[in-house]
Amino acid sequence: MKNIAIIPARSGSKGLKDKNIKELNSKPLLAYSIEAAKNSQLFDEIMVSTDSEKYAEIAKSFGANVPFLRSETNSGDKASSWNVVIEVLSRYLEKGEKFDSICLLQPTSPLRTSQDIIGSYKLLDSKQADAVTSVCEVDHSPLWVMTLPENLSLVEFNKRDSDTPRQFLEKYYRLNGAVYIRKIKYDNSKIQILDSKDYAFIMPREHSIDIDTELDFIIAKSLLLYSIKN
Repeated sequence: MKNIAIIPARSGSKGLKDKNIKELNSKPLLAYSIEAAKNSQLFDEIMVSTDSEKYAEIAKSFGANVPFLRSETNSGDKASSWNVVIEVLSRYLEKGEKFDSICLLQPTSPLRTSQDIIGSYKLLDSKQADAVTSVCEVDHSPLWVMTLPENLSLVEFNKRDSDTPRQFLEKYYRLNGAVYIRKIKYDNSKIQILDSKDYAFIMPREHSIDIDTELDFIIAKSLLLYSIKN
């Protein structure tokens, strides 16, 4: 298979300024995804999609390709990652380059490892799947989650079976945003992202930090330091 890794890293983050290049343990955030992709040795192309010349230069310094900048249409808050993927694949197709799969690696998942990517591709192959999406176990069971009425009463919540020890509860999982693999189908100039046969690749929670806030940065920094020491 001919595989492309796409790392979407637009500028203009509203929550944390320049989040995608914010330094985490002396390295810009997007560098972790580039290095994980390179270390997996699975990709014919590792491409960073960005609207910023500054981001592009940083990405190139860590070994990614940035053959073009993202369009203005796909640089706003409402542009989806899959619109970005189609744009990237279309630009490569204009140069006569096609790929069998795309792996979307969001830069906000810096603790995702090359082994997580390799494991996801192995699952894609073993299941003969169209798609693989990474998940992790949730921190707390939904049985311990509730909405509150305006008067803050816990009467209804206390009626629920929330005292069961955790080890006896059914496991629940969430999308962790770290790995999205999709096979690609071309029909002349039309590009189709396949996802009908989609399987979950389970990642450990310590690899599943999705950075959106300053607290997420602090947690990621601590986990990275811990992994270095051990």
